[in-house]
Amino acid sequence: MKKQTLVKLMSTAMVSSLVLTACGGGSTAQPSTDKPADQGATEENKAPQVLRLNINSEPPTLDPGLAEDSTSGTLIRQMFEGLTRIGEDENPHEAAAEKIEVSEDLKTYTFTIRENAKWSNGDPVTAYDFEYAWERVLAPETAANYAYQLYVIKNAEKFNKGEIKDVNEVGIKATDERTLVVELENPTPYFLELTAFYTYMPVNKNIVEANKDWANDATDKYVSNGAFKLDKWEHNNIAEIVKNDQYWDADKVQLDRITFAMIEDHATAFNMFENGELDWAGAPTSDLPTDAIPTLKDQGRLNIYPIAGTYWYKFQTEKPPFNNVKMRKAFAYAMDRQTIIDNVTQADQIPAMGAVPPTMGLKNEGYFKDNDLETAKKLFDEGLQELGMTKEELDVTLSYNTSESHQKIAQAIQDQWKKAFGIDVKLENMEWKVYLEEMHSGNYQVGRMGWLGDFNDPINFLELYKDKYGGNNDTLWENADFQRLLGESAVEADPDKRKQILAQAEQILMDEMPIAPIYFYTKSYVKDDKVKGVLLHGLGDVDYKYAYIE
Repeated sequence: MKKQTLVKLMSTAMVSSLVLTACGGGSTAQPSTDKPADQGATEENKAPQVLRLNINSEPPTLDPGLAEDSTSGTLIRQMFEGLTRIGEDENPHEAAAEKIEVSEDLKTYTFTIRENAKWSNGDPVTAYDFEYAWERVLAPETAANYAYQLYVIKNAEKFNKGEIKDVNEVGIKATDERTLVVELENPTPYFLELTAFYTYMPVNKNIVEANKDWANDATDKYVSNGAFKLDKWEHNNIAEIVKNDQYWDADKVQLDRITFAMIEDHATAFNMFENGELDWAGAPTSDLPTDAIPTLKDQGRLNIYPIAGTYWYKFQTEKPPFNNVKMRKAFAYAMDRQTIIDNVTQADQIPAMGAVPPTMGLKNEGYFKDNDLETAKKLFDEGLQELGMTKEELDVTLSYNTSESHQKIAQAIQDQWKKAFGIDVKLENMEWKVYLEEMHSGNYQVGRMGWLGDFNDPINFLELYKDKYGGNNDTLWENADFQRLLGESAVEADPDKRKQILAQAEQILMDEMPIAPIYFYTKSYVKDDKVKGVLLHGLGDVDYKYAYIE
């Protein structure tokens, strides 16, 4: 078998180029900031190496196998490390694995774990830890909503869905302490991006099996293998992580401590930044108060960067009136996205008339018109007739998680629907963890959600809706033709043909409209100039490994 050593993949190039594109207003951030780590803080730099941030809310979990949201993901990415890590160039590089070999048919990957890779308690990180972690995610009893991220691995989907019972049939095999061999279903060009994602990160088998609640508190039972380790977790108040001296690349880590306050009110967090109590306000761990954005733009203090992500509303497709496709399309078409961007979010977002961000280029012109009131009203009337209802009988609630910006967007859309259809839509907000549970349980009618790319491929946005009960679907929508097209895309080797197949799938998604795209994300923030070296990735996540205080 001919093998080649991989240093990087090129599939993230589109994301990187997007980030380098200028935005109007404020200044434009780059995917990374300031100096490379080896040019950062020095022995002469005596500034306290403590970074103070706001993460907005309590993370639902700090278990990488169960995490599914950006709040949890932000902390986990700092404390754990996968086989690969996304670098400043937006490409995956060797991380916990020091060598990666791929077979000639591109379906078998052999990872060699670093000899000096250790857990924060000093245990060696082994190939068995990865094997255990991935099989744990796939085990049906784990009920991991992100298990489908591993479906590119041979027989992973069948095992997760209970169609096969023997885990040894899954293409994950630790052949010794340092060698992990992975067989894929098909050549997967983004696989080394996946191995940098938190669902693919290892857990310490001994720790997990000894204590099922190991990830719920900051105790000596919480061990990680990344640049930082958990030191303090006061639930709903603050989490603190400190440098992990056992980390194989600890010499590159300059921050001693990062504090994550959990302040839901964006104005309060921004005032703390202005008072010097926080070093950073806004994205990627929180949001700025929308009222402050115009002034910050005028002052030239605002940093804005586009990312591969979509802000959308989901429809529960089994509850009236959104069990009717014409009603779903009517509510989606009646939104005036540009007005929301101009008057509410104000951070140069792009109106979204499709699910897949333009960086991934399926159909950048979109699938429908923004603010198409004429079509919306026609579909609304037809939908009511098909449902056998009058508009006076409609009882619609729009749900969102507690946040000033989500609230203002919901209020604006509530007003737009009132003007379009003459109906009163109720608003309902919930704390983040409760909100996620309600969405996953289908206990909503219209619910806010968004999606930031886990890797730079359209499939990451489309596969959410492949299965009715998929972990992050929430809409209960499923379509056989859509499923067929996603299946065909997995085996299509020609990139142009694969893109056409995925565009056909997105067309079905927009024709059926289980989701109403609103805008493609940008991120905006202000920071203290002394903060250097933070890596802001084009997919919206952040890496503090190389950060320092000047």
